[in-house]
This record gives sequence, structure tokens and C-alpha cells, in this order.
Amino acid sequence: MRNFFILLKHELRMLLISPPTYIAAVLFLGLMGFLYWAILRGMVNTPEESLPIVQFLSIFWIPVFFVVPLLTMRSIAGERSTGTLDTLMTTPTSRVAVILSKFAGAYIFYMLLWLATLSFPLLAAKFFPSAALSGSLLEPAPIIGGFTFLALSGILFISIGIFASSITRSQLVAGMLSFTTLFVVIIGGQQLGNIAEGGADLSFWMSEMVNYLQIFQHLDDFSRGVIDTRPFFYYTSTGVLLLGLSTLVIEAKA
Repeated sequence: MRNFFILLKHELRMLLISPPTYIAAVLFLGLMGFLYWAILRGMVNTPEESLPIVQFLSIFWIPVFFVVPLLTMRSIAGERSTGTLDTLMTTPTSRVAVILSKFAGAYIFYMLLWLATLSFPLLAAKFFPSAALSGSLLEPAPIIGGFTFLALSGILFISIGIFASSITRSQLVAGMLSFTTLFVVIIGGQQLGNIAEGGADLSFWMSEMVNYLQIFQHLDDFSRGVIDTRPFFYYTSTGVLLLGLSTLVIEAKA
């Protein structure tokens, strides 16, 4: 455990001096700030039934596609290309501790970026006082539910990035693999759901599996306060599986 915290401290320091981290932060906050402003402007012109935070969180997938690859692509691939990973593997440090520290470092930054968006409603209250008076900007239930979803799904998304980085020594390849996998998991799962709803002849277990993978449906449920144990199991178990595979990969390539 002591080695884990030492490695985590090192990983956080490396993320702080890594240009992709700041690129991800600037792109994320700039893009999400603009989109939040656009949502509020749209609601002023055309009132919507759904709350601003619900609409805002529904576009979570846009930043995920570039933030996760930028935060994770150098985690293992970068160290493997410079030879520092080989040096680390010669020490008594547990391979599991290495993977967990890299996951935890990227996950912490990922969640800090999302938590920073909580400042948007506070800033918006100055420019959209009518929305602030209605209480719609800081409705607690969708905020708590939505951020619970972000924390859970982030386990899977960051694990995908760590696994992609573990199977190559090229940061660029790791980033592309991470992006492609995230696209398949998020958008591909949604398209499968659309096909199923379109009347496709699927067996019962296949239909249940498709419903199980509906990430957007999970977000909708959490935002409405519907707590289901299946998403908890899906995100955590799949994340643990990918981190376990990452450990086996670096062990095999050591």
C-alpha cells in the first residue's frame, strides 16, 4: 500500500507537468463552458421542460472522447517508450500497484475536471438571473445523480484508456485505440439499443444484454434519481477486468 501512494504521488506529478493534461483541461473547460452557455441561451429563447444540468450532462460523451485519451495515453506507453517502465519492473513494486496508481492519477484529474463544471451554474446565475430565481440552475437531485453517473462511468472510461496504453509503446496509437474503444462502447451501445427498439428480432438474453449496455439510459436513470445496481456492477466489474488485463500485459512484456 505504501508503494501505491508513492507511485500515485509520482503519477500526479507527471500529469501536472505533462502538456496533454493541460490541453485536455483547456479543451474540456472551454468546450463545456461554451456548451453550457449555449444550452442556457437556447432555454431563454425556447423554454424546455428538462433542467439545464440534465441537458448539460447528456453531452458528457463529447469531452470523454478526447479527455480520456489525453489523460491516459502516456501512462504506460510513454514510460515504456522511454524505458522507465522497464526500470520500474525490476524493483519489488507490485505490478498491481503500478496499474492502480496510473488509473487513480488519471481518474482523479478526470473527476476534478467534471467537478470544476459545478462553477458554471454559479457563474450563470449572474448572467441569467431569471433561471437562478427559479432554482433550476442548482437543482440538487439531478446534480447528485448525474455526478454519481460520471464517477461510475469514469471508472470504465479511464480503465479503457489504461488498457489501451498498456498494449503499445506508442502514445499516439494508445490514444487512437482509446478513442476507438470509447466510441464503440458509448455510441455503438446506443446504436444497438436503437436497433432493438426498432423491432429487431432479438432473443431474450440478447435484448437484456443490449439494455444492460445503454450508457445514455443509465445517465437518464441516475439524473431522475432511479438507482439501479446493474450499472454499478457493469462499470466497476468491467473496469476491474480491464485493469487486471493491463496488469497481465505489462507482466508479460516485462
